Amino acid sequence: MKRLVVLGAGESGVGTAILGKKEGYDVFVSDKGTIADDYKEVLRNFEIEWEEQQHTEDKIFNADVVMKSPGIPDSVTLVKSLLRKGISVVSEIEFASKYTKAILVGITGSNGKTTTTMLTHHVLKHGGIEVNMGGNIGDSFAKQVAENDKPFYVLEISSFQLDGILDFAPHIAILTNITPDHLDRYEYKIENYIASKFRIVMNQTEEDYFIYDADNELITEYLKQYPIRSKLLPFSLKKTVENGGYLEEENIKITIDNNTLIMPTKNLALEGNHNVKNAMAAATVAQLLKIRKATIRECLENFHGVEHRLESVLKINNVQYINDSKATNVNATFYALDAMKSATVWIVGGVDKGNDYSELYALVNEKVKAIICLGVDNSKIINAFGNCVDNITETQSMKEAVNMAYKIAERNENVLLSPACASFDLFKNYEERGRQFKEAVREL
Repeated sequence: MKRLVVLGAGESGVGTAILGKKEGYDVFVSDKGTIADDYKEVLRNFEIEWEEQQHTEDKIFNADVVMKSPGIPDSVTLVKSLLRKGISVVSEIEFASKYTKAILVGITGSNGKTTTTMLTHHVLKHGGIEVNMGGNIGDSFAKQVAENDKPFYVLEISSFQLDGILDFAPHIAILTNITPDHLDRYEYKIENYIASKFRIVMNQTEEDYFIYDADNELITEYLKQYPIRSKLLPFSLKKTVENGGYLEEENIKITIDNNTLIMPTKNLALEGNHNVKNAMAAATVAQLLKIRKATIRECLENFHGVEHRLESVLKINNVQYINDSKATNVNATFYALDAMKSATVWIVGGVDKGNDYSELYALVNEKVKAIICLGVDNSKIINAFGNCVDNITETQSMKEAVNMAYKIAERNENVLLSPACASFDLFKNYEERGRQFKEAVREL
C-alpha cells in the first residue's frame, strides 16, 4: 500500500487526505500548527491518522508521496530533507488531477484570478456545462474529485500551487496579469515569480489554449523569450487582436476562428478596466467551449462580483464604505484607488511582502485625503506617503480604524479598506479582515 503524507491540514490538505484514502493510500496528516476542530472531525470520520503542533519525522520520511500545503515554503528544512531523500513533494492540484478525467480551466495571475474564476464558472454553469469550481476558492479540488467529480473544473491557482506541479496540464490556461507580489517567497527576484506563474502552461500541448493579458509587458516579454506550445488567445484594451479579445469603441470583441462575440462594456455588471479584462478572459473560455452568445452576454450583465473585492458595504451620512480586503498587493490597491470617483479615506497596511508603493503616488495625491494605517509595523507606509498626505494615523484594530475613518470622512466621500498587504499580523486571513471591517461599519 502506497503511503501519502499530507503536510498542513487546511482545506487543500484535508481534501487531499480524503482523496488519498479513497484511492487506497495509507494516509497520514501532519500540521505544525493547530488543526481546526471541523477538520479534525472530518479526519476522524474518514479514520485518517493525524498529528498537530509537530512534524514527526519517522512518520513522514517513509512516504511515497508528500502533498504540502501552499502556505509552506520550499525553503523549510523538512521539505528540503524530503527532496534530498528523493521523495516526491507535490501540490494538491498535481495530486488531484491524476484522479479525474475532467477538462480543466486553470486561472492564475497576480490579480483578478478570483473574479475571473467565479465569472467563468458562472458563465459555464448557466451555459449548461456540468462544472465545479475549486483551487484557492470554496471546496478543495481534491475533495471535489473524491466526492463530486464533474466533467469540467474551473480552478483558481496560486503560484505556490504551481511550484508543486509535475504533470498538471489544464486544457485552457488563463494568466490574468503579472505584477510584483509574494517576492518574499521568490528571493525578491521578479523573474523567479514570473517563471512560477508560467508553469501553468509548461505541460500544455498544441491542442491546448493559453489566454493572457497582451497589455502586460512582463507577460509579452516572457513569451518572446520562451515560446510556448499552446494556442495563444491574447486579450487587450489597447490593440486589435485577430484571435482573442479586444476593445473597439466601448465594445468587447471576442473572436475565435472567425466567430465573433460583441458586447458593450457599459452593460457589464462589474465596473473598471480591470473587470473588462476579467470579462474578456471569461468570455473567451465560454466562446471556446461553444456556449451561446446570448448566454455569455446575460451572465456578464448579471454577475455582481466577489466578496472582499471592491464590495460596497453601506452608505452612512452619504459616505460610502468599501471593503477591498482582498487587495493583498500594491497592484490590486492601484485598481481600487483608480475606481474611486471622489475623495477617499484609505485604510491600508498589514504584512508587507516587499511592496514598492511608488506606483500609487499619483493616485494617492489625486484621491486620498487621509490614510489610516492598520498593521503592526506601519513605518514603510508612513515613509512612502508622508509627503502626499497630511493626515496619516496609526491604529491597532479594525474597530479603531473604522471609527477614525467615520470622524474624518465627509459627505459624498469614500472610506476604502484596500490594504495592499497580507493580513497575517492582526488577522487570520483577508476574509476575517474584511468581515471585521463590515461588522465595524455596521456598528457605527
